[in-house]
Amino acid sequence: MKKTVEAIRGDSEGLAYELPVYHVAGTSADAPSAYIQAALHGDELPGVVAIDALMPKLRKAEAEGRIRGRVTVVPRANPIGANQLLFGASQGRFDLGTRINYNRDFPLLERPDPSLLPAVDVPMTADKRLKAHLLKLSLGHDIVLDLHCDDEGVAYLYVPEALWPAMADCAANMGVDAVILWGGQSGSSFDEASLHPYLKMPRKEARLESRVVTTVEYRGVSDVYSDIAEADAEGLYRLLVGRGVIADTSIETKKTFEGVVAPIDHIEMVPAPCAGAILYHVKPGDTVKAGAHLATIIRAPGEDGGRVDVFAPQDGYILTRRTHRATRAGDDLVKLVGTAVSGDARSGALEA
Repeated sequence: MKKTVEAIRGDSEGLAYELPVYHVAGTSADAPSAYIQAALHGDELPGVVAIDALMPKLRKAEAEGRIRGRVTVVPRANPIGANQLLFGASQGRFDLGTRINYNRDFPLLERPDPSLLPAVDVPMTADKRLKAHLLKLSLGHDIVLDLHCDDEGVAYLYVPEALWPAMADCAANMGVDAVILWGGQSGSSFDEASLHPYLKMPRKEARLESRVVTTVEYRGVSDVYSDIAEADAEGLYRLLVGRGVIADTSIETKKTFEGVVAPIDHIEMVPAPCAGAILYHVKPGDTVKAGAHLATIIRAPGEDGGRVDVFAPQDGYILTRRTHRATRAGDDLVKLVGTAVSGDARSGALEA
């Protein structure tokens, strides 16, 4: 395994960020290749600890000559966002200089050719240099996994419609609870940019049936525990075995996914009707009926009529809820995967 430390030039003279990258060449040029990155939003750590638990498995497989395909791993994909602090609190979702989400505005290439990306000497902000570099690292891999997390939630995947149901084995092997299928545009997110060049090619040449591109939401931002990390690492390893990147006859892989699968336009982003303190009556993974009591907002503590109740707009499955317990009017309280199209259906990206 080879480690490189790649520099991302900052926005001021004398400032640069280090991006550690791990490379395994693999023993077969014909085997599928895999790219895995975590913490594109700098303070999202469940994927980071999952990679940490995965690395010993990769080193053992490499030492035994069982890694067939090329593997590239970026444990912390955003050193810029990871170093953005405001009064001690991490601010890793948006670049503070450009105010752009780190998972938006990736270059959309017409073909998987790194020469189409801007050169390092092109004048642009550091976040754009980082995005171009990450996309360059990922280009050419058959499997591209972008590890994220939500506020509080189950483990789930965002999967491009063009890759489903061919990716059902991946969801099953990773052990996630749900799959959300999306189409159209998502603001040029990393997964959209990773798949976009292949959608421009003839389907046979693009080999979409064997391609894996997904955003992985590893539960909630506070779900950073050794046992969960180990389970997630086992799921990642099982996926790599199932897709032929790694040879391991001791691993039993899966083909059929039995969790929740729904198109993105079935997701209800249930908003808070007023500001106040949130009392949740449901948790991620719950199944609810239309009209179920989701939450109570304490709008005016101690006053008659100071509570406002929030109810489920339709039958569905609670995918996520907020970590914080103080809300503004209009803030989304839960993502509910409905059994029917949402009255506020969105495509591509659910949140900024």
